[in-house]
Amino acid sequence: MDYKSTFKAYKCCIIMPTYNNDQTLEQVVSSVLAYTDDLIVVNDGATDNTAQILASFEDQIQLITHEQNQGKGMALRNAFKYACDKGYDHAITIDSDGQHFAEDFSFFIEELKTNPDALVIGARNMTQENVPGKSSFGNKFSNFWYYLDTGIKMSDTQSGFRLYPIRKMQGIKYLTKKFEFEVEVIVKAAWKGIPVKNVPIKVHYEPGKGRVTHFRPFKDFTRISILNTWFFILALFYYIPKRSMKHFTRENIRRFFKEQLFNKEEPVKTKVLSVGFGVFMGIFPVWGYQMIIGLAVSHYYKLNKALFLVAANISFPPFIPLIIFGSYKVGALFMTNPRNDLLFNSGITMDSIKGNLSQYFLGAVILSIIMGVLAGTLTWLYFLIKRPQNDETRKSVSSQ
Repeated sequence: MDYKSTFKAYKCCIIMPTYNNDQTLEQVVSSVLAYTDDLIVVNDGATDNTAQILASFEDQIQLITHEQNQGKGMALRNAFKYACDKGYDHAITIDSDGQHFAEDFSFFIEELKTNPDALVIGARNMTQENVPGKSSFGNKFSNFWYYLDTGIKMSDTQSGFRLYPIRKMQGIKYLTKKFEFEVEVIVKAAWKGIPVKNVPIKVHYEPGKGRVTHFRPFKDFTRISILNTWFFILALFYYIPKRSMKHFTRENIRRFFKEQLFNKEEPVKTKVLSVGFGVFMGIFPVWGYQMIIGLAVSHYYKLNKALFLVAANISFPPFIPLIIFGSYKVGALFMTNPRNDLLFNSGITMDSIKGNLSQYFLGAVILSIIMGVLAGTLTWLYFLIKRPQNDETRKSVSSQ
């Protein structure tokens, strides 16, 4: 493959942010230039011999210099803007500490050919020898939060070896400037609808020698944790519902029922129990823990989790007031001294709160059992009626 012409054909450049990595910088720059002439290096306020090393490549690289260190995030943000202004549509970022191999550009180029709109992250083998324990833990932690924020499962979300569709990403607003930017950019890209995926790459951690890193465990980990918490709140109240509604189409609904409810390989008993248990948990008064408890029980008893989740969404916001009111009224039927002051018309006192909660809790437990049994019974009746029709259809087909 003629890499240099390929990079130009796809309007792709390499971006290398660097800060006080003079021990490895020259070797990394040289290895990249063997593959492309489109290299943008950001000297992020380095105080070692970085400036002198880069001066020796003056005619071969495009250089952005920060007089003061601004952080890796700001270095990437400025480089993205610079690259777009220069006419590039894509950028591959590579660290200057020597842990990545320029020969792995081939994996990103293949992805660029088949999926030019994707943001691709190089996935390191974090189980290999010499990988620092804190790096492996940090990656698992980041992967977990990324899944919560976006619903996308990744094997590596922290690698700095990435392919960005920078032209497609224009217009995304960023808040962060340091290491947490690499979390922010992939979350916001996913929220914008840009595909995010991994490709396997090699990684080098020299045994017995500490890698030069400017990641400050306490400060940067705290920043990333705060950012992840904020993203999760946004995802919970906006992006997850938005993503759910996006897939709520007639075709997807039809496909879901075909794969889950009408799956002939799964016993009818399992479907009946899954729907009934889902409705039961959707009403049962353990707000905030319904899904966690329900999924755990469903997994233990090998129920259909998809059917359970759909049925449990009887407690979807529009129905919550009806469920609370119904629970309260059902509870009144079983109380010695039932209350009818759901809105505390008689005044808010500790006694009234206690009485209302007791009546609601009792009613919710009873209503959840009744509705769960009813939902399961209706599901069973549906299959009872449907099965003879299917049997007759099969007989008719076999006789022809």
